[in-house]
Amino acid sequence: MKIAISTDGEYVSEHFGRCPYFTLVDIENGKLVSKKVIDNPGHHPGYLPQFLSEKGVNCMVAGGMGMRAKELFKDVNIDIILGVEGKIDSIIDKIISDTLEGGKSLCKPGAGKGYGIDKTECEHDEEN
Repeated sequence: MKIAISTDGEYVSEHFGRCPYFTLVDIENGKLVSKKVIDNPGHHPGYLPQFLSEKGVNCMVAGGMGMRAKELFKDVNIDIILGVEGKIDSIIDKIISDTLEGGKSLCKPGAGKGYGIDKTECEHDEEN
């Protein structure tokens, strides 16, 4: 299974679309096979789900994302786990041990549109 984790430094980014990096991990038979950090190529509507799908990603882990992004990930058959916080290595350990739990999206309405780590508010619709 190939998993993408929205990454900001050593931590999971609060919003998948504006993270500076993605950590791509391959896990097979309960073991980490590979780990690679790649630049976020930019936040354009519909682009990132397709980009990650072409990289073979099966699951996206992030602090949060908007409703439209969720639909787009569903369209390319990528599962999402939101509400995740913490250091990337700790999250990988939880994935391997099958103890990673998601929760409510951490992204505040309005904080994700456009690319830029310095944005503090998203401009997508609030989830119900």
